[in-house]
Amino acid sequence: MAAEAVPAGAVAAGAVAAGAVAAAVAVAREHGVRVERPVVLNDSFNVRVHLRPAPVVARVPTVTAYGRERPAEVLRRELAVVAWLHAAEAAVVPPSGLLPPGPHLRDGFAVSFWTHVEHDPGRVVPAETAGRSLAELHAALRGYPGELPYLWPVREETARLLELLDGRIDPGAHARLDGRAAVRAYGADPGDPGLAPFVAARALQGTLWLLVRALRLPRYAPEARHALEAWLRDPGGATR
Repeated sequence: MAAEAVPAGAVAAGAVAAGAVAAAVAVAREHGVRVERPVVLNDSFNVRVHLRPAPVVARVPTVTAYGRERPAEVLRRELAVVAWLHAAEAAVVPPSGLLPPGPHLRDGFAVSFWTHVEHDPGRVVPAETAGRSLAELHAALRGYPGELPYLWPVREETARLLELLDGRIDPGAHARLDGRAAVRAYGADPGDPGLAPFVAARALQGTLWLLVRALRLPRYAPEARHALEAWLRDPGGATR
């Protein structure tokens, strides 16, 4: 991966994270939330910051904004879906109730606010648990009254990511859940031929996201290179 490959308009990773935090803090304070010690929980595809001492986590798309023409629209749909799932008593982390959850547009960033939930960051979720949990969420989501786009991430995001990466990846060029176990726990047959195109599409999408993340955050370049090489060897191997 070329070291100088950075998306047009992108700035240094530290400056992006700092700008995202500043935008989140400013919006929260405008809505009466006391923020004294904002702490970045994660800076990867999004910047997630705990607005301490408030039990609020701000989520600010950074890398993901590159692949989405209207990031705020995606956040608005996400907030609506999760709020509905929470009302239906599904196992989700709900949007914050201390201020309007958003999305809020500030200084070029789209910000949403979520409830902070204490958790054990060292806990590894078994594939079977992930598969069953996803099946339960999908079952609950079948009753969602709103409109959801059909295969939108694969059909639109993938095209934008390919355009972004065009000419930026060196042709010479993680720990993952056990995909088959997760699919079995979900209640499906991982060997079902009907799953193959969806697995291949998801594998391509995931690989492209890893490559785009490495453009902004070079520390992820080895993982992205590994993912690209794995996908080139076996484009449809995510559940094997």
